[in-house]
Amino acid sequence: MNCIFEVIDKTRRKIRLTRKQWSHIRREHPNIDNHGEILETVQKPDKVLMDERENVTNFYKYFKHKEQKSKFLKVIVKYLNGEGFIISVYFLRVIK
Repeated sequence: MNCIFEVIDKTRRKIRLTRKQWSHIRREHPNIDNHGEILETVQKPDKVLMDERENVTNFYKYFKHKEQKSKFLKVIVKYLNGEGFIISVYFLRVIK
């Protein structure tokens, strides 16, 4: 698999960011310019919420140094067979 990175999340499960998803994230959310903040969010989230309707886990981290008004990074992870795959990443003003 073509991965940008693999990391162990707060729940001790492996999460991957594939090159395909990184391309999607960069295209759809151009204010996401590095994966360091994504790594930090899944390793040390401020909040983790399960979305059972969508069958994903949402990781949130507040980045106060951001100049934009949306400072919460949301990382959406889908788990399959015990391993997580990052689906999307974007900034929010508030956690919903």
